[in-house]
Amino acid sequence: MDGWQKLPLWKVIQLQYGKPLDTNDRNPAGLYPVYGANGEKDRTDKFCCDKPSIIVGRKGSAGEVTLTEDKFWPLDVTYFVEFDRNRHDLRFLYHLLTTLNLPSLAKGVKPGINRNEVYALPVNVPSLAQQRRIVAILDEAFEAIARAKANTEKNLQNAREVFTSEVASIFATGRSDWPVKTLPELSQNLDSKRVPITKSSRKTGEYPYYGASGIVDYVAEYIFDENTLLISEDGANLLARSTPIAFSVSGKYWVNNHAHILRFNDMRTQRFVEYYMESIPLDSYITGAAQPKLNQKALNSIPIPIPDNLDGQQAVVVRIEGLEQQTESLKDIGRHKLAALDELKKSLLHQAFTGQLTAKATDSQLAEVA
Repeated sequence: MDGWQKLPLWKVIQLQYGKPLDTNDRNPAGLYPVYGANGEKDRTDKFCCDKPSIIVGRKGSAGEVTLTEDKFWPLDVTYFVEFDRNRHDLRFLYHLLTTLNLPSLAKGVKPGINRNEVYALPVNVPSLAQQRRIVAILDEAFEAIARAKANTEKNLQNAREVFTSEVASIFATGRSDWPVKTLPELSQNLDSKRVPITKSSRKTGEYPYYGASGIVDYVAEYIFDENTLLISEDGANLLARSTPIAFSVSGKYWVNNHAHILRFNDMRTQRFVEYYMESIPLDSYITGAAQPKLNQKALNSIPIPIPDNLDGQQAVVVRIEGLEQQTESLKDIGRHKLAALDELKKSLLHQAFTGQLTAKATDSQLAEVA
C-alpha cells in the first residue's frame, strides 16, 4: 500500500453537530433536503450547510451514513462531516465511512454514538489522486451492480407475474365447466376454536403461532394438530397481497383470531381452494378502510368454481404445483444473483481500502457475477 497513511479518523474528518429545525420552516416542496439519522426526512427553503457532505446518524439510527451533494439541513440527531477538500475526496470518505460499521458503536436505550469513539478508529488513506482513482473505479462498478440488481429484480417480478397470470388462466379455462360451491359446502369452519394470546402472555416454545399472514411467534403449547387452510381475516395485506392470504398448515400449532381456519375432508380440495383464493381479488368482499376485514359471512359467500371429482381437483393442483416449482427455481436463481451482487459490493469496498482495487480485476469480478 505504497503512498497510504494509517491515521486515526480525527485526523481525516471532523464531525459537527446537526441543528434543530422548527416545524414552520419545513416544507415538503422546499429547495433543500432535511436529513435525519437515516436519510432525508423532509425539505426546507433554508440551509445551514452549503457544501456537499456526509451525514452520520448520531441518535436513533446511529451510525447510518448518507451522502449529500446539495446544500442541506442536518437535524440535531445527526453529525455532518467537515474535511480538508484539498487533501480528501468527498466520495472516497463516504465509501470509507460505510466500511467502518459505525452502527456497532451505538449505545443506550435510544442508541447513540459518541464522536470521540468514531475519531479513535484507525483508517488507511492514500493521496488525493489515488482516492479519486479508487472512487472512479467504485462508481463505475457500483453503477454496473445497480443495473444488474435492477434487471434481476425485474426478472423476479416478471416471474411472479407470469405465475399469477398462468394460474388465473388455468382457473378461467375450467370455470365454465365446473359447478360453483362455497366454503361451507367444501369445508368445516373452526374459527370458534381460535385463541389469541397477547405477546406478554405467550410462553416461548417450539409450536408455530399463526396470524393473518403466517407465523408470528413460537409458543409452548398448541391447540391444533392437523392439516387446515388458514385465510387472512384482517389486515392491510388483504388488499396489498404482498404475502399469501391463504396458506396450508400442518402438524401442531396455535392460531390467533386474525386468520380463519378451515378443515377439509381431502387435501386435494384444500390445495385447490388455497390456490383459487390466492388467484382472485377480494376487494368486493372486504369491509373497513382503516383496518380491512374479511369477515366469516363474506368469506362464506365467495363462489368457488371447482371440479366435482377429486381427480379433477388434483389435476388442477398438479399443474399449478408444476408452475410453482418452475417459478421458485427462477426466483432462487435471482435471489442467489442478488446475494452475489451484494457480496461483490462488499468485496470491492474491502479491496478499495486495502490497496487491492484495480479496474481490470473489478471488470473481471463483475463479469463473473453478471
